Amino acid sequence: MRKIIEKIKGMDSHRLHHILMRIAVTIFALLVVYRFVSFFMMQNRSVVNLTRDANQNGAPVSVIEMAQTDGVIYEPLFIKANRGYVSGMRVGRFRTGQKITDGGVITSVAQSVDLDTGMYVVHTRGAADGAHTVEIREKGFYVPTYAVHNGNVFVVRDGVAKSIPVSVVRSDLDNAMITGVANGDVVITSNITDGALVKIIK
Repeated sequence: MRKIIEKIKGMDSHRLHHILMRIAVTIFALLVVYRFVSFFMMQNRSVVNLTRDANQNGAPVSVIEMAQTDGVIYEPLFIKANRGYVSGMRVGRFRTGQKITDGGVITSVAQSVDLDTGMYVVHTRGAADGAHTVEIREKGFYVPTYAVHNGNVFVVRDGVAKSIPVSVVRSDLDNAMITGVANGDVVITSNITDGALVKIIK
């Protein structure tokens, strides 16, 4: 130990400073490597635990139990001078008495095509000119629009996600009215794959 101390005393300050800097940089690098290795090991352990839990107990999912309800879908309608024009595919969605969300009401819906436009005329009262939405109220099965995947929804059957085909009667940005489900069916609203074991979040 004495020899080491004497050797250190015999070094010039520039060389001593250089050695101390190397030691400091090496210690710092080892600490950084240790932190990264610890972090990745912890992350890997967390992912493995989540995967193992999902495989054993099921992936946690949010659900809606199906029951026919009086829901609302908002249908767009452009109005000018209390008249809106809609295609033959959409005309059946409008009825006398339906409310326009920005104020006003539908007073009548033409039963024949307007010869000038080739469209059906929806007559309104109390609505300003411009783009509006009309409240389409109807009893049926409603799910969030994002729960429908390429004409299918996932339902829980014996603790497993099962994809079933449905038909979308009408929809807007938020909700879809569908057929193909029954009262009591449990529709999954979380991201899941067909055949996956699931655990319902209460």
